[in-house]
Amino acid sequence: MWSFEHEPSRSELAARYSIQEDTPAECAARLNAGQADIGLIPVAAHTSSLAVIPGCAIASRDHVRSLILVVRHPDGAAPEDPGGVRRVALDTASRTTVAYTRILFSRFWRTQPEFFPHPPDLDAMLAQADAALLIGDPALLALEDREARERRTGERLLYLDLAHEWHAFTGTVWVSAFWAVRPEVIAGSGLTAARVIDDFQRSRDEGLAHIDALAGEWAARIPIPRATIHTYLSQNIWYHLDDACLAGLELFYRYGIECGALPAIPALRFLAPDP
Repeated sequence: MWSFEHEPSRSELAARYSIQEDTPAECAARLNAGQADIGLIPVAAHTSSLAVIPGCAIASRDHVRSLILVVRHPDGAAPEDPGGVRRVALDTASRTTVAYTRILFSRFWRTQPEFFPHPPDLDAMLAQADAALLIGDPALLALEDREARERRTGERLLYLDLAHEWHAFTGTVWVSAFWAVRPEVIAGSGLTAARVIDDFQRSRDEGLAHIDALAGEWAARIPIPRATIHTYLSQNIWYHLDDACLAGLELFYRYGIECGALPAIPALRFLAPDP
Protein backbone atom coordinates (compact mmCIF):
# COMPACT_ATOMS: atom_id res chain seq x y z
CA MET A 1 0.00 0.00 0.00
CA TRP A 2 3.03 2.31 -0.03
CA SER A 3 2.03 4.36 -3.06
CA PHE A 4 -1.56 4.67 -1.79
CA GLU A 5 -0.34 6.11 1.52
CA HIS A 6 2.67 8.26 0.54
CA GLU A 7 3.34 11.07 -1.87
CA PRO A 8 4.10 11.64 -4.68
CA SER A 9 1.68 8.88 -5.79
CA ARG A 10 -0.92 9.20 -3.04
CA SER A 11 -2.79 12.16 -4.53
CA GLU A 12 -2.80 10.65 -8.01
CA LEU A 13 -4.15 7.32 -6.74
CA ALA A 14 -6.75 9.01 -4.52
CA ALA A 15 -8.35 10.32 -7.71
CA ARG A 16 -8.83 6.72 -8.89
CA TYR A 17 -9.45 4.76 -5.68
CA SER A 18 -11.31 5.28 -2.42
CA ILE A 19 -9.42 3.36 0.27
CA GLN A 20 -11.12 1.71 3.24
CA GLU A 21 -9.25 -0.43 5.76
CA ASP A 22 -10.55 -3.65 7.29
CA THR A 23 -9.45 -7.18 8.15
CA PRO A 24 -8.75 -9.49 5.20
CA ALA A 25 -11.77 -11.64 6.05
CA GLU A 26 -14.04 -8.60 6.09
CA CYS A 27 -12.48 -7.37 2.83
CA ALA A 28 -13.48 -10.68 1.23
CA ALA A 29 -17.01 -10.47 2.65
CA ARG A 30 -17.50 -6.94 1.38
CA LEU A 31 -16.07 -7.81 -2.02
CA ASN A 32 -18.38 -10.79 -2.45
CA ALA A 33 -21.35 -8.71 -1.24
CA GLY A 34 -20.66 -6.07 -3.90
CA GLN A 35 -19.77 -3.48 -1.25
CA ALA A 36 -16.19 -3.15 -2.51
CA ASP A 37 -14.59 -3.44 -5.93
CA ILE A 38 -11.03 -4.53 -5.03
CA GLY A 39 -9.85 -6.23 -1.86
CA LEU A 40 -6.82 -7.88 -0.31
CA ILE A 41 -8.43 -11.21 0.57
CA PRO A 42 -7.38 -14.51 2.17
CA VAL A 43 -6.70 -17.12 -0.49
CA ALA A 44 -9.29 -19.39 1.18
CA ALA A 45 -11.99 -16.79 0.41
CA HIS A 46 -11.58 -16.86 -3.38
CA THR A 47 -14.81 -17.32 -5.34
CA SER A 48 -15.73 -17.74 -9.00
CA SER A 49 -17.02 -14.15 -9.25
CA LEU A 50 -13.58 -12.68 -8.59
CA ALA A 51 -10.45 -12.16 -10.66
CA VAL A 52 -6.95 -11.98 -9.18
CA ILE A 53 -4.68 -9.01 -9.83
CA PRO A 54 -1.53 -10.69 -11.17
CA GLY A 55 1.86 -10.36 -9.57
CA CYS A 56 0.96 -9.34 -6.00
CA ALA A 57 0.73 -11.58 -2.94
CA ILE A 58 1.26 -11.88 0.78
CA ALA A 59 3.32 -15.06 0.96
CA SER A 60 6.38 -16.63 2.54
CA ARG A 61 9.02 -18.84 0.97
CA ASP A 62 10.10 -20.30 4.34
CA HIS A 63 9.89 -18.80 7.85
CA VAL A 64 7.14 -16.18 8.19
CA ARG A 65 7.21 -15.58 12.01
CA SER A 66 3.69 -14.14 12.15
CA LEU A 67 1.90 -17.52 11.92
CA ILE A 68 2.89 -19.89 14.70
CA LEU A 69 1.62 -22.99 16.44
CA VAL A 70 2.75 -23.14 20.06
CA VAL A 71 2.70 -26.64 21.56
CA ARG A 72 3.02 -27.62 25.21
CA HIS A 73 3.85 -30.90 26.97
CA PRO A 74 2.22 -31.91 30.28
CA ASP A 75 5.55 -32.28 32.08
CA GLY A 76 6.76 -28.82 31.06
CA ALA A 77 9.34 -30.02 28.53
CA ALA A 78 9.16 -28.94 24.90
CA PRO A 79 7.60 -31.75 22.82
CA GLU A 80 9.46 -32.94 19.74
CA ASP A 81 6.46 -32.62 17.43
CA PRO A 82 2.71 -31.94 17.54
CA GLY A 83 1.74 -35.56 16.99
CA GLY A 84 0.31 -35.91 20.51
CA VAL A 85 -1.84 -32.78 20.38
CA ARG A 86 -5.48 -33.44 21.25
CA ARG A 87 -6.93 -29.91 21.46
CA VAL A 88 -5.94 -26.79 19.50
CA ALA A 89 -7.06 -23.28 20.41
CA LEU A 90 -7.41 -21.24 17.22
CA ASP A 91 -6.89 -17.53 16.80
CA THR A 92 -9.50 -17.15 14.05
CA ALA A 93 -8.14 -13.89 12.63
CA SER A 94 -7.29 -15.78 9.43
CA ARG A 95 -9.53 -18.43 7.89
CA THR A 96 -6.68 -19.31 5.53
CA THR A 97 -4.19 -20.01 8.32
CA VAL A 98 -6.77 -22.15 10.13
CA ALA A 99 -7.19 -24.18 6.92
CA TYR A 100 -3.42 -24.58 6.55
CA THR A 101 -3.26 -25.73 10.19
CA ARG A 102 -5.95 -28.34 9.66
CA ILE A 103 -4.13 -29.59 6.55
CA LEU A 104 -0.83 -29.92 8.42
CA PHE A 105 -2.44 -31.93 11.22
CA SER A 106 -4.46 -34.16 8.92
CA ARG A 107 -2.03 -34.82 6.10
CA PHE A 108 1.44 -34.47 7.60
CA TRP A 109 1.23 -34.87 11.39
CA ARG A 110 -1.36 -37.63 10.96
CA THR A 111 -3.59 -36.67 13.85
CA GLN A 112 -7.10 -35.28 14.21
CA PRO A 113 -7.25 -32.97 17.25
CA GLU A 114 -10.26 -31.01 18.40
CA PHE A 115 -10.17 -27.39 17.19
CA PHE A 116 -11.93 -24.53 18.95
CA PRO A 117 -11.82 -20.72 18.62
CA HIS A 118 -10.20 -18.58 21.30
CA PRO A 119 -9.04 -14.95 21.61
CA PRO A 120 -5.27 -14.69 20.93
CA ASP A 121 -3.94 -14.91 24.50
CA LEU A 122 -1.23 -17.58 24.66
CA ASP A 123 -1.44 -18.43 28.37
CA ALA A 124 -5.23 -18.54 28.35
CA MET A 125 -5.22 -20.69 25.21
CA LEU A 126 -2.74 -23.18 26.66
CA ALA A 127 -4.78 -23.41 29.85
CA GLN A 128 -7.48 -25.09 27.76
CA ALA A 129 -5.53 -26.76 24.97
CA ASP A 130 -2.34 -28.62 24.08
CA ALA A 131 -1.53 -26.15 21.31
CA ALA A 132 -2.36 -22.58 20.31
CA LEU A 133 -2.47 -21.01 16.87
CA LEU A 134 -1.40 -17.36 16.89
CA ILE A 135 -1.63 -15.05 13.89
CA GLY A 136 -0.19 -11.60 13.12
CA ASP A 137 0.95 -9.28 15.89
CA PRO A 138 0.10 -11.77 18.70
CA ALA A 139 2.42 -14.30 17.02
CA LEU A 140 5.25 -11.79 16.63
CA LEU A 141 4.82 -10.65 20.25
CA ALA A 142 4.81 -14.25 21.51
CA LEU A 143 8.12 -14.89 19.74
CA GLU A 144 9.60 -11.73 21.28
CA ASP A 145 8.42 -12.93 24.72
CA ARG A 146 9.55 -16.52 24.27
CA GLU A 147 12.67 -16.46 26.45
CA ALA A 148 11.10 -14.21 29.07
CA ARG A 149 8.07 -16.50 29.32
CA GLU A 150 10.28 -19.54 29.84
CA ARG A 151 12.09 -17.73 32.66
CA ARG A 152 8.76 -16.70 34.22
CA THR A 153 7.09 -20.09 34.06
CA GLY A 154 9.88 -22.64 33.79
CA GLU A 155 7.93 -24.22 30.94
CA ARG A 156 9.53 -24.96 27.58
CA LEU A 157 7.21 -24.80 24.60
CA LEU A 158 7.56 -25.86 20.98
CA TYR A 159 7.14 -22.90 18.62
CA LEU A 160 6.37 -24.03 15.07
CA ASP A 161 6.51 -21.56 12.21
CA LEU A 162 3.65 -22.81 10.02
CA ALA A 163 4.99 -21.42 6.74
CA HIS A 164 8.29 -23.22 7.40
CA GLU A 165 6.42 -26.45 8.22
CA TRP A 166 4.42 -26.14 5.00
CA HIS A 167 7.58 -25.52 2.97
CA ALA A 168 9.39 -28.44 4.63
CA PHE A 169 6.56 -30.86 3.83
CA THR A 170 5.63 -29.65 0.33
CA GLY A 171 8.64 -27.74 -1.02
CA THR A 172 6.27 -24.96 -2.08
CA VAL A 173 5.46 -21.42 -0.98
CA TRP A 174 2.91 -20.55 1.70
CA VAL A 175 0.45 -17.99 0.28
CA SER A 176 -1.87 -16.10 2.61
CA ALA A 177 -3.55 -13.42 0.50
CA PHE A 178 -3.81 -11.76 -2.89
CA TRP A 179 -5.60 -8.79 -4.43
CA ALA A 180 -8.94 -9.71 -5.99
CA VAL A 181 -11.32 -7.61 -8.06
CA ARG A 182 -14.88 -7.81 -9.33
CA PRO A 183 -13.96 -7.64 -13.03
CA GLU A 184 -17.35 -6.34 -14.16
CA VAL A 185 -16.77 -3.06 -12.29
CA ILE A 186 -13.60 -2.26 -14.25
CA ALA A 187 -15.50 -1.59 -17.47
CA GLY A 188 -17.75 0.97 -15.80
CA SER A 189 -15.07 2.62 -13.73
CA GLY A 190 -13.27 4.51 -16.48
CA LEU A 191 -10.09 2.55 -15.67
CA THR A 192 -8.49 -0.09 -17.82
CA ALA A 193 -7.43 -3.44 -16.41
CA ALA A 194 -3.87 -2.57 -17.36
CA ARG A 195 -4.07 0.64 -15.29
CA VAL A 196 -5.29 -1.25 -12.22
CA ILE A 197 -2.61 -3.92 -12.55
CA ASP A 198 0.11 -1.32 -12.96
CA ASP A 199 -1.09 0.73 -9.97
CA PHE A 200 -0.96 -2.22 -7.60
CA GLN A 201 2.28 -3.70 -8.90
CA ARG A 202 3.95 -0.28 -8.79
CA SER A 203 2.82 0.23 -5.18
CA ARG A 204 4.29 -3.17 -4.30
CA ASP A 205 7.62 -2.22 -5.86
CA GLU A 206 7.66 1.22 -4.23
CA GLY A 207 6.99 -0.38 -0.86
CA LEU A 208 9.88 -2.78 -1.33
CA ALA A 209 12.11 0.19 -2.12
CA HIS A 210 11.10 1.84 1.19
CA ILE A 211 11.47 -1.03 3.70
CA ASP A 212 13.60 1.14 6.01
CA ALA A 213 10.91 3.79 6.20
CA LEU A 214 8.18 1.21 6.71
CA ALA A 215 10.09 -0.42 9.56
CA GLY A 216 10.38 2.97 11.24
CA GLU A 217 6.68 3.69 10.82
CA TRP A 218 5.57 0.35 12.26
CA ALA A 219 8.06 0.38 15.13
CA ALA A 220 6.20 3.45 16.39
CA ARG A 221 2.86 1.59 16.25
CA ILE A 222 3.56 -1.84 17.75
CA PRO A 223 5.88 -2.92 20.62
CA ILE A 224 8.28 -4.88 18.43
CA PRO A 225 11.91 -3.84 17.77
CA ARG A 226 12.54 -1.97 14.56
CA ALA A 227 15.17 -4.52 13.47
CA THR A 228 12.65 -7.36 13.87
CA ILE A 229 10.09 -5.49 11.78
CA HIS A 230 12.70 -4.76 9.11
CA THR A 231 13.62 -8.45 8.91
CA TYR A 232 9.98 -9.43 8.79
CA LEU A 233 9.16 -7.06 5.93
CA SER A 234 12.33 -7.71 3.93
CA GLN A 235 12.97 -11.43 4.50
CA ASN A 236 9.93 -13.20 5.94
CA ILE A 237 7.25 -11.89 3.58
CA TRP A 238 7.29 -12.49 -0.20
CA TYR A 239 5.18 -10.09 -2.23
CA HIS A 240 5.27 -11.58 -5.75
CA LEU A 241 2.53 -13.95 -6.92
CA ASP A 242 4.91 -16.03 -9.02
CA ASP A 243 4.93 -19.60 -10.32
CA ALA A 244 6.20 -20.96 -6.98
CA CYS A 245 3.27 -19.30 -5.21
CA LEU A 246 0.82 -20.74 -7.72
CA ALA A 247 2.25 -24.23 -7.15
CA GLY A 248 1.77 -23.77 -3.41
CA LEU A 249 -1.78 -22.55 -3.91
CA GLU A 250 -2.63 -25.55 -6.08
CA LEU A 251 -1.55 -27.91 -3.29
CA PHE A 252 -3.30 -25.83 -0.61
CA TYR A 253 -6.63 -25.95 -2.44
CA ARG A 254 -6.33 -29.65 -3.24
CA TYR A 255 -5.25 -30.76 0.23
CA GLY A 256 -7.79 -28.46 1.89
CA ILE A 257 -10.66 -29.97 -0.06
CA GLU A 258 -9.41 -33.53 0.55
CA CYS A 259 -9.27 -33.13 4.34
CA GLY A 260 -12.46 -31.06 4.62
CA ALA A 261 -10.73 -27.83 5.62
CA LEU A 262 -12.00 -26.01 2.51
CA PRO A 263 -15.02 -26.11 0.23
CA ALA A 264 -14.45 -26.57 -3.49
CA ILE A 265 -12.44 -23.56 -4.68
CA PRO A 266 -12.73 -22.45 -8.32
CA ALA A 267 -9.63 -22.25 -10.48
CA LEU A 268 -7.92 -18.88 -10.30
CA ARG A 269 -8.60 -16.48 -13.12
CA PHE A 270 -6.51 -13.36 -13.50
CA LEU A 271 -7.42 -9.84 -14.41
CA ALA A 272 -6.09 -9.52 -17.94
CA PRO A 273 -4.83 -6.32 -19.57
CA ASP A 274 -7.06 -5.13 -22.37
CA PRO A 275 -5.96 -6.35 -25.81
